[in-house]
Amino acid sequence: MAVDLRQARFAGCLLFLLFGAALGAWTARVPAVKHRLGVDDFHLSVALLGLAAGAIAGQMLAGRLVDRFGSVRVAAPTALAEGALLLPAAYAPSLPLLTGAMLLFGLNHGVLNVAMNANALGVQRAYGRPIISSFHAVYSIGGFAGAALGGLCAQMGLGVPGTFLVVCALTTALAARALPWLAAEPPAEAPADAEASPARLDGVLLLGGLAFCALVGEGAAADWSAVYLRDNLGGTPGFAAAGYAAFAVAMTAGRLVGDRLTTLLGPARLVRLGGLLAALGLGAALLIGDRYAGVAGFACLGAGLSCVAPQVFSAATARNPGRPARALSVAVSMGYAGFLAGPAAIGAATRTVSLPVALAVPAVLALLVALSAAAVRAPARQEA
Repeated sequence: MAVDLRQARFAGCLLFLLFGAALGAWTARVPAVKHRLGVDDFHLSVALLGLAAGAIAGQMLAGRLVDRFGSVRVAAPTALAEGALLLPAAYAPSLPLLTGAMLLFGLNHGVLNVAMNANALGVQRAYGRPIISSFHAVYSIGGFAGAALGGLCAQMGLGVPGTFLVVCALTTALAARALPWLAAEPPAEAPADAEASPARLDGVLLLGGLAFCALVGEGAAADWSAVYLRDNLGGTPGFAAAGYAAFAVAMTAGRLVGDRLTTLLGPARLVRLGGLLAALGLGAALLIGDRYAGVAGFACLGAGLSCVAPQVFSAATARNPGRPARALSVAVSMGYAGFLAGPAAIGAATRTVSLPVALAVPAVLALLVALSAAAVRAPARQEA
C-alpha cells in the first residue's frame, strides 16, 4: 500500500507534539511535586537526576532497537506510554519512589525521542527535501502547550494526579491518532562493513559534539536567563521571565522557517550563520549589560541555535547508513548531556567568576558550532 506522505508527516508531528506536551506539563508541576513530598531543592534534584539518567540510557538503547525493528514498532508503545508514565510520579509517596518513577519515565522518553526523530528523518528522505525543522518546531509548541496546561490545572486547583491524568488522556489520544498513519520503514540492513570505522565514528562524535554545544545554550537559557536579568541587571521578576520567553519564541520561529532556510542556504551555511547569530547576539548583550539588550541577546541565542539540532540529527543518520538510528542515538544523547551539563557548569563557574562572565560559555560554544558547521554536510560518497 502506498504511503500518504502528508499523513505520515502529520502523524510524526503528533508524536513530537505529545512528546513536548508531556515534558512541559511535568516541568510546570515540579513545584507541586516538591511541596507534596516536603523535600528541599537538593533532594528534588536527585529525582531529576533519575529522569536525566533514564533519558540518556533510553536514547542509547533506542538506536539498536530502531535499527533492528524499525522506528514505528519502537515509537508505538513508547508514545502510548509517554503520558501514562507520569502518573507514578504523581502518586509516589517518597523520594526514592519518585526517583524510580522518573527513571522509568526518562527511559521511555529517551527511547521515544530517538524513535520519533528516526521516523521523521525517514519521512524527510521520502519527501526529498528538508522538513525536519518543522517537526522540532511542533515539539517546541508542544512544550508551550504542556506547560500552559499544567499551569491552568494548577490555577483551577487540580492536583498533580489530576493534572497528569488529563495529560495522559491527551497524549494517549494523540498517539492513537498518529500510529495508524506513521510511515513504516524497513529495519536497517547493515552491509558487511557496517561496523563503524574510526573515521565514521569520528564523524558521528563530531556531530554529537555540535549538538552538545548547542544544547548547552538551551539549558543555560532555561535555567539562568531569568536569574541574570533579575539579579545582575535589576529587572523585576516579571521582566526577568521575558528572557527565556524571548529565547523560546525565537527558537520556535526559527524552526518554523528552518526548512526553507535549509533549502535556500544549505545545512552547513545555515548552521554557520545560526552559530554566529547566537554567539554575537548573546556576546554583545553581555558586554552591553542592559536589561533590554539581555532579552534581545537571549532571542538571538534562541534563533541562532534553533536549526542546529535538526541539522545535526539529519547529518548523523547519513554517517552510518547501515545503522542510522545508532548514529542518531549518539548525537541525541550527547546533545541531551549538554542540556543537562550546561546549567550545572555555569553554576559551578559562578563560584569564581560573575554570572555574566559564566554566561559567555554558551556564546563561545555557539561560535565553535559556527566554526565546525561543515560537519553537517552530506558525506562525499552521497554527493557523488
